[in-house]
Amino acid sequence: MKDWLFLIGAIISETLGTSMLKLSEQFTRPLPSIVCVVGYMLSLYLLSLALRTLPVGIAYGIWGAVGIVLIMLIGVFAFKQVPDLPAIIGLVLIIAGVLVINLFSKMQVH
Repeated sequence: MKDWLFLIGAIISETLGTSMLKLSEQFTRPLPSIVCVVGYMLSLYLLSLALRTLPVGIAYGIWGAVGIVLIMLIGVFAFKQVPDLPAIIGLVLIIAGVLVINLFSKMQVH
């Protein structure tokens, strides 16, 4: 259970880092730049802790897919970047892929 909490923390940290990357304006604004780098570093550290027991393919798939969805939502609400139909279809396919892996894969957690 603890490793899943590490994975959730990694997802949140990566989402924060990516959001700040947009606000850093190519690393010209100090505070968002620092938060971006710290967010990515924390995300990778927490992901490494989650990988102690979670299979890398499962953990990375969840990390990436949930991060993409969260960033899309942040883009919509914070940056007024409304996705078009192909983007929405792509997100649905990403979510479907992660669900298929997690619900039907025989990969063992060790």
